[in-house]
Amino acid sequence: MSASGIVQYVVVRGDLLKELGWPIGAVIAQACHAATAVTHLFHDDEHTQLYLKDLDNMHKVVLEAPNESSLVTLKDKLSENNIKHKLWIEQPENIPTCLVAKPYPKDEIQKYFKKFKLFKS
Repeated sequence: MSASGIVQYVVVRGDLLKELGWPIGAVIAQACHAATAVTHLFHDDEHTQLYLKDLDNMHKVVLEAPNESSLVTLKDKLSENNIKHKLWIEQPENIPTCLVAKPYPKDEIQKYFKKFKLFKS
């Protein structure tokens, strides 16, 4: 398999920006934290390695979860289906802010993210 079929899904809570008044930079930082953490956690995974071999052509899809409960529901669904991911929980507030799946072939993972829309500020 080539890296071109590998994708990484990033799901950020939209309510952080729209309802809770977080600065856009703080919200972007949450996605960066989660993406870095999942890459570290699953660094030796074959799909992660393939994804990292072509850094200039990485494919990420950044989606919006409307609120905390939708993000936690997604985490539960991914866990039930053994989809490797990282739910970023901002400390010391203990607030789930972002979920990132490790890189997967798009056809294996896309179905879990279909109900989310692209993230917009």
